Amino acid sequence: MSNEVYVLDSSGIIGGFISKKLPNFTTSQVIREIKDLKSQILLQTALENGQINIKEPTVQDIKRVEEIITESGDILRLSEVDKQVLALAFTLKEDKMLPTVVTDDYSIQNALKIMGIPSKSILTKGIDDTVGWTKFCKGCKKIYPPQYSLEECDICGSPIHRKRIKRSK
Repeated sequence: MSNEVYVLDSSGIIGGFISKKLPNFTTSQVIREIKDLKSQILLQTALENGQINIKEPTVQDIKRVEEIITESGDILRLSEVDKQVLALAFTLKEDKMLPTVVTDDYSIQNALKIMGIPSKSILTKGIDDTVGWTKFCKGCKKIYPPQYSLEECDICGSPIHRKRIKRSK
């Protein structure tokens, strides 16, 4: 028996992806994100038929994901729900399953590549390379870590901006 599973984020559900061959998992927060009527009907039917399992990630896996995305800078672009999806994939992997996350979100895909967990796109091509993020001052060009929270440079007071950087392997 295969231990492959899918982890669905909201873009996967909205894109109409629900595997009939492999188990599908998602979090309660993703369920709450589904607002359009067509997707709600698809989701409700899948839940009633047992095609989607709702599972929450462990607290330890949420913390591990937060460490990874803080280091990569993806924390700047990922919501709490995105973190839950990533952590659920980690939790399922710890439970000896082989998760593939179904998402069109490039930031989630970037974090998954770093974590070594595969992803599947539905409506987009998906990513090829991983990227990191950094912050910098427009005025004096000082570089700040991704988690720097102020909007102004502590040296010259100019606005802080965010930019992509190539990730080193």
